[in-house]
Amino acid sequence: MHRDIDPRPDEPERPDLSRGGRGGADDERPLSANDSGDVFSRDLDLPRGPTREQVRVHSHDYKLRGSEVRVMATAGALRVVPTEELRRPEDRPNVLRKDVERLKDLGLVRTMPYVVGRERTTLVTLTERGRSVLEATQRHREGQPEQTFYAGIAKSRELAHDVRVHRAYLEASGRLIDDGHHVRRVVLDHELKREYQAFLQAPNRGRRDSSGRPQRDLIEITRWAEEHQLPMVDDRVRFPDLRIEYDGRDGRREIEDEKVMTPHYRGAHAAAKVRAGFTRYHATGARLGGAQGSQRGGRGRDARLAEEMLR
Repeated sequence: MHRDIDPRPDEPERPDLSRGGRGGADDERPLSANDSGDVFSRDLDLPRGPTREQVRVHSHDYKLRGSEVRVMATAGALRVVPTEELRRPEDRPNVLRKDVERLKDLGLVRTMPYVVGRERTTLVTLTERGRSVLEATQRHREGQPEQTFYAGIAKSRELAHDVRVHRAYLEASGRLIDDGHHVRRVVLDHELKREYQAFLQAPNRGRRDSSGRPQRDLIEITRWAEEHQLPMVDDRVRFPDLRIEYDGRDGRREIEDEKVMTPHYRGAHAAAKVRAGFTRYHATGARLGGAQGSQRGGRGRDARLAEEMLR
């Protein structure tokens, strides 16, 4: 699916912030434990309130309300999220379901059935158009890193793992917020690994005689890992599934790294994860499908179907 970007050089039309219901540029209100999902929509020039407002992005018009923006921003920041995890205690019955269905009709999100443990749910992920809306309306704060948004799943074989990252985020961010910290953004392993690969390949850029193999030695790699606050185990950089950036009590930027431990982590693989020192979230089994479960010894749907169902 193509990226919906206006080819004209003009700046994309931003929503009118003079109207009520939207966050201002200086909106730095403290977050409560129930606001962990609002972290991702806080820097978006999009509606915050319960009334739908007109938004024009890349020559497309949308009517959105705060709860719909929150669904989009959370799904975009964590890549894929079970719908039930998006529900807030104060939400009226069926509001979340209606929001997701309407976002689907607008072409901003996709959904698919899934089973986490023994619970049936529906996964939500952004479309390219949905990501374009978030990126076009994101405020740029000088000196502050921006939240990255993703569209679609990364690798279908990793979906059973990725679907648990949001739950790990909820647990960690809830604890941080309850302790009085201000959560700023999240960084997924995809972003950290992309930066690492760029570092490894930097010496090869522009060289016709390059073999394409990384030219960095262990000293350089260790220094890069230290600069990015990442551990080295067995001479390899280890990456968390989720990095939460937050303001500590003294106002300095701090991080908490989370690793989702699924049942397939065993032996030396699991030991390396433990030695890396990340905070570990232990998850149960999950699979793609719309049924409550399968007979013992039977096979669930192949998670590779997920990519097709999300198209």
